[in-house]
Amino acid sequence: MKVAYVLNSYPQPSHSFIRREIQALERQGISVLRLAMRPGSAPLVDPGDQAEAGKTQYVLQAGALSLLAALLRLALVAPLRGMRALALAVRLGRMSQVGVLRHLIYLAEAAHVVLRCRAEGVDHLHAHFGTNATTVALLAEALGGLGYSFTTHGPEEFDAPRALALGEKVNRARFAVAISSFGKSQLSRWADFGAWERLKVVHCGIEPAKFEDPAPLPEAPLRLAAIGRFVEQKGQMVLVRAMGEVVKTQPEVHLALIGDGEMRADLEAAIVAAGLQGNITLTGWLSEEGVRDELAAAHALVMPSFAEGLPMVVMEAMAAARPVLATYIAGTPELVLPGETGWLVPAGDAGVLAEAIVTVAETPDDRLHAMGVAGRIRVLQRHDSDVEAAKLAALFRAACQGAA
Repeated sequence: MKVAYVLNSYPQPSHSFIRREIQALERQGISVLRLAMRPGSAPLVDPGDQAEAGKTQYVLQAGALSLLAALLRLALVAPLRGMRALALAVRLGRMSQVGVLRHLIYLAEAAHVVLRCRAEGVDHLHAHFGTNATTVALLAEALGGLGYSFTTHGPEEFDAPRALALGEKVNRARFAVAISSFGKSQLSRWADFGAWERLKVVHCGIEPAKFEDPAPLPEAPLRLAAIGRFVEQKGQMVLVRAMGEVVKTQPEVHLALIGDGEMRADLEAAIVAAGLQGNITLTGWLSEEGVRDELAAAHALVMPSFAEGLPMVVMEAMAAARPVLATYIAGTPELVLPGETGWLVPAGDAGVLAEAIVTVAETPDDRLHAMGVAGRIRVLQRHDSDVEAAKLAALFRAACQGAA
């Protein structure tokens, strides 16, 4: 069978989990057509992402006239279906935060998607994130009858469920995927009761072969790694403030901030203001191999986020046999077990985070090692990319059989 992945921007350095999922599906015998609205905005430093960019078709690169022509073509062939899709786009636009005009653009994008899928013999649409990509998939279904599913990650979808028409997207979908039990609970809040049986949990996956031989803990003062986009919800500013307290009693602690984004200048200024230039390094975006190298050089991962789904960086750190210090939010407690695989702290509290970092610094290496091993066992049991892709492939096949 053939599935079209409908994405907003792809590939992105922070969305390597989508690439892994697609490649794992292809190993399951599923053919995947990659349809993104636009290329990612961040530079692609990983060879895997660079290769994916060459396999992806970009809808907006077709041009406005081509998209409009696709919409007119479908409307002329099936005018009643076209009018219903137009009414749906207008209604969704009025509910949304981006307006009707943007949703008319989504409708034209959906028309292009429909024609590409017909030309390519696609059986099913699948979108990632319950935002505009799923809107395009929903409108494509309204225009052309091709069924869709989608994966929600959070927190964006759960921050604005009404504006995103999240409940309607679930209700009209063949099935909807959450990446954690927490995510499924949030979808259940907005979906009709009758749609609950179509809510599924499929975890994001890691590739165990890339973590076959975890490096031993470094013989050095505590070194931490934090990985993520430099945006408010990731909490790096709180982490910088916590480090300002930590170094008062643990002056040799070092933190690698891995990633980049709009807050970089603010973080750099805060680091200088606190005199932490010798304790905090900003690495920029790294390839997957570079991230694994940073995890190998660290004693633990710290994730200070305010809002998440179920972060890939936690899975990767645990696969690398590193304990995790994270905030008690969303799906994170499903992986990070206090005292067993790491530590959990309230989000947004620099003082408590600083105390926890000191606790990590004072934890004997043999205890850190034992926690890392426990985390590795847990994540490999729950987040093998091929096992999770097999679940998703089975859902695709069942959905198509049911539609037939």
